[in-house]
Amino acid sequence: MMPYKGIYLKVITFLVKKPMKEEFGSELTKKVLKASPAIYKDLLSKVEDIGQDNPMAANIYMCFVFFAIWRAGQGSLTLEGMRNVTRKMMAAKMAQKMIAGRNMNIPEDYAKGRAKMERAKAWADEHPEYKDKTWDINFDDTKHKDGYFYYFTRCPINDFARKYDFMDILPVCCELDHLITQANHGVLIRDYTLAQNGALCDYWLVPDQIKNPQ
Repeated sequence: MMPYKGIYLKVITFLVKKPMKEEFGSELTKKVLKASPAIYKDLLSKVEDIGQDNPMAANIYMCFVFFAIWRAGQGSLTLEGMRNVTRKMMAAKMAQKMIAGRNMNIPEDYAKGRAKMERAKAWADEHPEYKDKTWDINFDDTKHKDGYFYYFTRCPINDFARKYDFMDILPVCCELDHLITQANHGVLIRDYTLAQNGALCDYWLVPDQIKNPQ
């Protein structure tokens, strides 16, 4: 069980409201967004606790909003429509400011992005009680010359989606990694995801000013 944090629900539903109306119409959007808060709370009550101060907890809080919206749609939302919703959401300046807000081409911002993941890895290493519940983040600086590369073989969001039947919508959440990186003026190069039955999720992140990264 993860403690309820309404700010994620409030922010994400605010950001998706307009693109959802464009994709699905005002009536269905209103119905879905009205039903989603109760579902969101229920999902958080079912997920395993990964540590309240876990730096990666925000990923669960954010993705579960989309899980709740999808479940609230009761089959009336389409996968392609939800893809369009997230793309339109991240194209908006407000979302780029609230969710992204960095420029990977600026050395200080680039360093902050990597440091964020290093802190998440350090937290997991320092909390063995959550070893089998949180992400297992692994860096490999020998793999590429440009940018930085890490991967994990365990994702609690993927585990939850498989257990509670959210595999249809999970790839939309995975695509958010690309959209958020793009909003941060970077490129995410990825070969595998756990959601698509890969053995791992890989992240090679490169500033978008680097052409033909190696």
